[in-house]
Amino acid sequence: MRRMLVRTLIGVFVIVLLFAAFVFVRSELALHTVWKVDEPELKIPNDAEAIARGEHIAITRGCTACHDKNLAGTVVMEVPAIGRMACPNLTPGKGSVTSGFGPRDWERAIRHGVKPDGRPLLFMPVRDYAGLSDADTADLIAYVRQQPAVDREATPSYVGPIGRTLFALGQLPMIEARLIDHHATHVVHIEMSASADYGNYLAQSCTGCHGEHFSGGAIPGTPPDFPKPANITPDAASGIGSWSKDDFYRVFREGRKPDGSPIDPFMPWQALGKFSDTELDALWAFLRTVPPQPYGKR
Repeated sequence: MRRMLVRTLIGVFVIVLLFAAFVFVRSELALHTVWKVDEPELKIPNDAEAIARGEHIAITRGCTACHDKNLAGTVVMEVPAIGRMACPNLTPGKGSVTSGFGPRDWERAIRHGVKPDGRPLLFMPVRDYAGLSDADTADLIAYVRQQPAVDREATPSYVGPIGRTLFALGQLPMIEARLIDHHATHVVHIEMSASADYGNYLAQSCTGCHGEHFSGGAIPGTPPDFPKPANITPDAASGIGSWSKDDFYRVFREGRKPDGSPIDPFMPWQALGKFSDTELDALWAFLRTVPPQPYGKR
């Protein structure tokens, strides 16, 4: 009996050891993958209109929500066993990770989620930005590059043992560069309008939190007490199927739900409130076309 117990414990130990080795090797290989991205160099404008447009994109697309309002970086989330999501300093100040970046380096970071050497950026939600047009990407770069220098040493992101395990099991998208087509053709320019097509273009920045199907639920890899995004599909029971257009507007203009209760502050409604009426009309038009989904299907 004792011998059988010893053998069982040894077997369990070996299985655990093999699984740990699998997790480590899989995550290390992913972290050191190099992507060759050969995009034409964008022409970066420097006129006031382009910079203002770039600021609008930085605010409404969530750049300032993660990298801080001055783009000098901040820690978004840290759970030691899972990891730390830290957004770096993008200004030209001390501690900047973008010192010496040229147009190609900026474009690869934004639309491809890779560093100048081709290795992946950790936790960069590149799926939100991979579809940006050339014009909007260039304007965004123009705005970021003219930011005043802020001295703030970068706090590095890392992935803990549970985070690596979740990644190995496909439950934590710590490297979104693995999830996009790096050879996809980019739109040169997209005209702003109140159409569902333009709303779809805008809504890609919602997928990081609300999921690719827009039905919300827990964000993969986050702790149990982390805010859970809402269902924004037209589902009548758990989504926005019963909302009016005025209800939708109230979220962005007042930070309140149809019943008057406040929106969870995790939802950056004040930043998204910078959307113009045309943009909100487009987003509303698009979300009405999304297939209804029950809450949490992401």
